[in-house]
Amino acid sequence: MMHSRLRHAVAPVVILLVTLFGIAPAPVEAQEIDDISTGALNQDPSELVPAPSTWKGAITDSLRLLTIEHTLRVAFQNKTRRELGGPFFSDYTRSVQFPKTWNDGDSWRVNYIGHPIHGAAAGFIWLDHEDGAHDPKLGFSSEYWASRSRAFAWATAYSIQFEFGPLSEASIGNVGLRPQTTGWVDHVVTPAGALGFMVMEDALDRHLMTRIESWTDNRVVLVLARMMLNPSRSLSNTAQGRMPWARAGRPLP
Repeated sequence: MMHSRLRHAVAPVVILLVTLFGIAPAPVEAQEIDDISTGALNQDPSELVPAPSTWKGAITDSLRLLTIEHTLRVAFQNKTRRELGGPFFSDYTRSVQFPKTWNDGDSWRVNYIGHPIHGAAAGFIWLDHEDGAHDPKLGFSSEYWASRSRAFAWATAYSIQFEFGPLSEASIGNVGLRPQTTGWVDHVVTPAGALGFMVMEDALDRHLMTRIESWTDNRVVLVLARMMLNPSRSLSNTAQGRMPWARAGRPLP
């Protein structure tokens, strides 16, 4: 009985990992370490080689972000592991429910900080594959807001998939099987907060982080500052096989 339940619990996670890493090219080796070791991060963002496909790159790296998030959920959430057993498809379809309340039972830190960060990470993945999106010459111009609007749309699609899609909280952990575990807060705050975090992190990186970089060349200080001031970008970098503190055009000493 125990071995049977274990197989039911592990199967969805194994399928997820095998599928994602089987269909998507390796993020680092296959892309020549994303040109990081060959000097791309030393170039001005406006001079980087155009991305071959915004859609292909964004989908591939978003799947990797999804893998990281679901792996962490299974590893650290007892409630997720507890719901992995049982019939996969019938439990999944019963978990996809139209929210009836605002709250979903999670803490405010999860709903109003954690979820916007994970949405913004998906948005930054889109921007990393969109030519010119990180060019500092954009400032906060209309072109900047147009690019962030596209990233907002991508973050919204990512959030919907994360909640209801075939590789979602509903399918992996059956969030929503009990009505009190789903709410409108995720569908509204995650994409809206994602846009807010992207703009905030852009401003902090351009105006505060660059000042810190002019004050000190202590690598430890700079690494910590970059990650703390840009948590969403750090998560996005990690999902794409880069160091969390990586920046185009601004290598650390």
